[in-house]
Amino acid sequence: QVQLVESGGGLVQAGGSLRLSCAASGLLFNWYNMAWFRQAPGKEREFVGGISWNGASTNYADSVKGRFTISRDNAKNTVYLQMNSLKPDDTAIYHCAAGLRNRALEDASNYGIWGQGTQVTVSS
Repeated sequence: QVQLVESGGGLVQAGGSLRLSCAASGLLFNWYNMAWFRQAPGKEREFVGGISWNGASTNYADSVKGRFTISRDNAKNTVYLQMNSLKPDDTAIYHCAAGLRNRALEDASNYGIWGQGTQVTVSS
């Protein structure tokens, strides 16, 4: 059974940090690009950051550049999102996704496997 399970979300004050994890099972993890997307209440889903299957390439939304870092550990079948200098606008449900390699990292249509998400709430 293919599964992506996110963890690490929670409530944090503005300026704080969180580290999200996404554990993959049932797939050849190092064949897939991985990404984080988020969706806030009343807003459309948006791309946050992506990493290629071998970790050689990363891409970020302008809104998180310099604050968030995506990484992966192929030996542990896990992708991470380190979030620093958090802002109330970062409040959302964060989903990880797996997609075929050699596709654009920021395009949600390139991802066919999605996790259920983890809630991140940033208080002002």
